[in-house]
Amino acid sequence: MRSTGQSSNVQDRRGKGGPLVVGGGIGAVVIALVVMLLGGDPSDVIQTNPGAGQQGAPADPNDPAAKWVSGVLYETEETWTALFRDQLGREYRKPTLVLFENAVQSQCGVGQSAMGPFYCPLDQQVYIDLSFYRELKDRFGAPGDAAQAYVIAHEVGHHVQTLLGISEQLINQRQRVGREGANELSVRQELQADCFAGVWANQAHRERQILEPGDVEEALTAAGAIGDDRIQRRTQGNVVPESFTHGSSAQRVRWFRRGLDSGRVSSCDTFRASPL
Repeated sequence: MRSTGQSSNVQDRRGKGGPLVVGGGIGAVVIALVVMLLGGDPSDVIQTNPGAGQQGAPADPNDPAAKWVSGVLYETEETWTALFRDQLGREYRKPTLVLFENAVQSQCGVGQSAMGPFYCPLDQQVYIDLSFYRELKDRFGAPGDAAQAYVIAHEVGHHVQTLLGISEQLINQRQRVGREGANELSVRQELQADCFAGVWANQAHRERQILEPGDVEEALTAAGAIGDDRIQRRTQGNVVPESFTHGSSAQRVRWFRRGLDSGRVSSCDTFRASPL
């Protein structure tokens, strides 16, 4: 995958991490690890702290890894700005992407490297430790720059949900349903973010030809690699569908593909889809 520009909205906090305490006890940390590894919102399981946060420096344009991330974020900015204008009649507000190592303070609480990338709706920022890409390649068998771009595009998909008011609606709905109902809402939210990532890839390639041979396959492999069923089988040896919070590998691939094929935001209504 290639990028056509660089974002000015990447903040580098690498080297600023340290031992931090998560509210809610070790149980919350374990749950948050799973949620954030799959790209979810950690504020559901970790202590929120609206006053928290720390500033970093702009990303070094001479750092190849930071430059790559900046390029992907730029492509999401260009695409979603146009999509909001042309398909939704709205203005797109760009998120900040924060690079960190070891641990980071967000307004949703503390994130740790082992938890993977996450999006915090309270500060509208995407957080990623670039070591996750090694995990994606070595542990989950999903190498390649397009796989890495999919991860960022998925998190930006959560930002789109926040801007459209979907995230706030889901918070209210979760308060009215039981655990299994909340899990189902979470799955639908995650699959919609996957679909939005596909919409982005479609439109970015249509406008700026960013995809290269093999990129679609890399992204689909990444989507399938982090399905709930595959992770549960790896970590606990059995699969419990009613405990899914992000969707099966097949579902994640299907919804990413749906957005990729359609290129339209309206095709991503996972909340009315039956079956998923």
